[in-house]
Amino acid sequence: MKIKREVVLPDPGQSFKLFRPSLRNSFYWHYHPEYELVFVEATNGIRHVGQHISSYMESDLVLIGPNIPHLNFDYGVKTEYRQIVVQLKENFLGDAFNETPELSGIQKLFDRAYLGLSFSGKTKETVAAKLRIMHSLNHFEQLLCLLEIFQVLATSKEVIELNESDTSIKLFLNDKIRMGAIYKYIHANYNETPDVNKVAASVHLSTAAFCRYFKKQTKMTFTDFVNQYRITQAKTLLLQDKTISETCYEVGFESLSYFNKLFKRITGENPSVFKRRYAKDVA
Repeated sequence: MKIKREVVLPDPGQSFKLFRPSLRNSFYWHYHPEYELVFVEATNGIRHVGQHISSYMESDLVLIGPNIPHLNFDYGVKTEYRQIVVQLKENFLGDAFNETPELSGIQKLFDRAYLGLSFSGKTKETVAAKLRIMHSLNHFEQLLCLLEIFQVLATSKEVIELNESDTSIKLFLNDKIRMGAIYKYIHANYNETPDVNKVAASVHLSTAAFCRYFKKQTKMTFTDFVNQYRITQAKTLLLQDKTISETCYEVGFESLSYFNKLFKRITGENPSVFKRRYAKDVA
């Protein structure tokens, strides 16, 4: 479960790697010196890039800079999903970025990618459409398409920075906390009452030290993180035709009113509205 360094090999005859990974049953907490553009379509999933942890719904488009630890975006996804990933070195075009003024916007995009950039709206729709057709193009056409994608991202205003500062692997190498152990414990116990003392002991910290560390890393308390994880799981159950009451108790809440209140606070809508919007049948 410790952090892994991924070895990225470009596709034969190309300067980048284009592929469709499927790792939903694996906790792949990793980094690599290449840039990575990820587009995933799923009912909901976890976005963990650097120190940023949140959930996404329906789809996600993220650009990640070199050596930024991140979790596979399909981790724990229980419904059908599709994912497209592009990986490339900063100098995949040699010195073109430094010597070609027309590419200066893309260079600035790459310079910001160390924070992790999440795109939404029309930008995400446009880039997703281009990514879906890339596999059907020849190598030269793929390169042109990729440059078009980066130009769209470089000029977009529909973007948020996921981290406030550099979270590259150099800041993680000497970290004795293994996020994998924390995820594993939460995933196994979210539907009960996760014990912060036990998870702290599992990563060899006192409870107080663990709470300070966890808040610093995730910007959330352990309880808030567990509740967000529960709500993420609840979305999947609601779309599997579980009733709201069944879902509430199955993900570990003892109060239906509290579940409804927390669900709305985290997602912006109550469970019944969510179910009507995304499920075929109403509970």
